[in-house]
Amino acid sequence: MSTLYLSHPAFLEHLTPLGHPERPDRLRAIERVMEAERFQTLERDQAPLGRLDDARLAHRAAYVDVITRAAPTEGLVRLDADTTMSPGSLEAALRGVGGAMMAVDEVMTGRVANAFVASRPPGHHAEHDRAMGFCLFNNAAVAARHAQRTHGAERVAIIDFDVHHGNGTQDIFWSDASVFYGSTHQMPLYPGTGERSETGVGNIVNAPLRAGDDGEVFRAAMDEVVLPALDAFGPDLVVISAGFDAHVRDPLAEIRLIESDFAWVTRRLLEIAARRCGGRVVSLLEGGYDLEGLSRSVAVHVGALMEA
Repeated sequence: MSTLYLSHPAFLEHLTPLGHPERPDRLRAIERVMEAERFQTLERDQAPLGRLDDARLAHRAAYVDVITRAAPTEGLVRLDADTTMSPGSLEAALRGVGGAMMAVDEVMTGRVANAFVASRPPGHHAEHDRAMGFCLFNNAAVAARHAQRTHGAERVAIIDFDVHHGNGTQDIFWSDASVFYGSTHQMPLYPGTGERSETGVGNIVNAPLRAGDDGEVFRAAMDEVVLPALDAFGPDLVVISAGFDAHVRDPLAEIRLIESDFAWVTRRLLEIAARRCGGRVVSLLEGGYDLEGLSRSVAVHVGALMEA
């Protein structure tokens, strides 16, 4: 079976202030690297437009209404110090939701082996009722809920290797033992959550890293903390919050990963997925703000998915 690659031109229409790290050029850099000959066998499609009700799978209805009303017809609107909306932001966010759901549909029905969704804005900082950290809707949380409600998945795992802790995902599933959340991330760093002591109802495993840690430390944290817990959880689907801002080139943090580290963790997740859930993996783009580091890391990540 093939790997599905989803994106959409609407993701370029989510505009941010001049100099903001979460910019349309991120997606353009990914699209350029995806033109390489080795990716020509990817199955490609466009992310569909999700509905507001789909966003409500992970967010309170009142919050979705707030985001809808905040969407401007011109200019930029600030939701907080880091998070803005432009006239194209609502469609981009809803296509992120729709792309995540389509990826789940295609993987859970066995039409493709796995999927990667190249979308923006990212999602893992968006809480039940709060936009923050560049994020509007939590695509990984929507994907997990959709897998449960539409495809009967009893247990869904979300693995997050973005350099920033996914406080939003943790918040949404804090009391839900049917969803496992495992994260490596730099601490101290925005948003300030992600201590080892934060365990929810036993379904949350945080493995914080320190500034300057490299691939050896990252791999040890995965191998000794996150991956054994994932394996023991026995998921029916693995969702990856695939942030690439732990790359050594990234300007927003101080973890020193290189491309081979992202390829390694992707293969390790695929190994567990093959053993536990028929290889079902959906990967969703989160952070990554150095264009060269991002594009090279996405290339090896998607390449590893294609090997499954």
